[in-house]
Amino acid sequence: MRGHAGRADGVPARLTTLYGSGVNGVLALIPGYQEGPRIATVVEGARVFLPVVVVDDGSTDDTAAQAEAAGATVLRQVSNGGKGAALRSGFRHALDHGADAVVTLDADGQHDPAEIPAFLTAFEAGRPELIVGRRDFGSMPPVRRVSNTLGGWVFSVAVGRHVPDNQSGYRLIGRRLMAELLDSEESGFEFEVEMIARCIALGLPLTDVPVRTIYAGEPSHIRPWRHFTEFLRVTRDARRIVRGG
Repeated sequence: MRGHAGRADGVPARLTTLYGSGVNGVLALIPGYQEGPRIATVVEGARVFLPVVVVDDGSTDDTAAQAEAAGATVLRQVSNGGKGAALRSGFRHALDHGADAVVTLDADGQHDPAEIPAFLTAFEAGRPELIVGRRDFGSMPPVRRVSNTLGGWVFSVAVGRHVPDNQSGYRLIGRRLMAELLDSEESGFEFEVEMIARCIALGLPLTDVPVRTIYAGEPSHIRPWRHFTEFLRVTRDARRIVRGG
């Protein structure tokens, strides 16, 4: 990947100055809420490959302190605004500091930081604006397996393109798509679904890479009916976005 000195596209040459050498224009971005027991391990794993920014989404535990101790730059949100709001806060920070892209990971350990190089390799190969980590649904707990399989089929029909995994939070998002998403009002998983629809609507390159599916035996927090009805709403919105309505 190229450096930023002397770039002709107007992107600020500040990323290396702020985050150290060898950053290659990409940051790891981790939104976290009440993840004090887990966030340090995720930060430490991601820092092997990239500088790390954690958005503490209004936690009342030691999420921020643990992230800072592990070497992350921490952005604090006073109140809990949801994952979508936390990601947009991180996008603004990345854009302001000249990042070409961010790799987003969840703070609960369900994304293996050791797989970051797969995203970086795919980004360097074709400069896609969105790379989604494609999980193996067969390795999921039953409720999540059914939810993701059916949801993937419904969403792909709605947007007119096969999207293997529309809810994975392990992603690389490019600079242009980050900027296009700053006006979104979605707060939860809906933001990540909208992200794909916007990418398709704008005609930006989209791809995926396989990632591990990690569940440590924790109970599912999905409320099937509520999740299903909300997914139908956001899928209708995605269809409208893609069709320019």
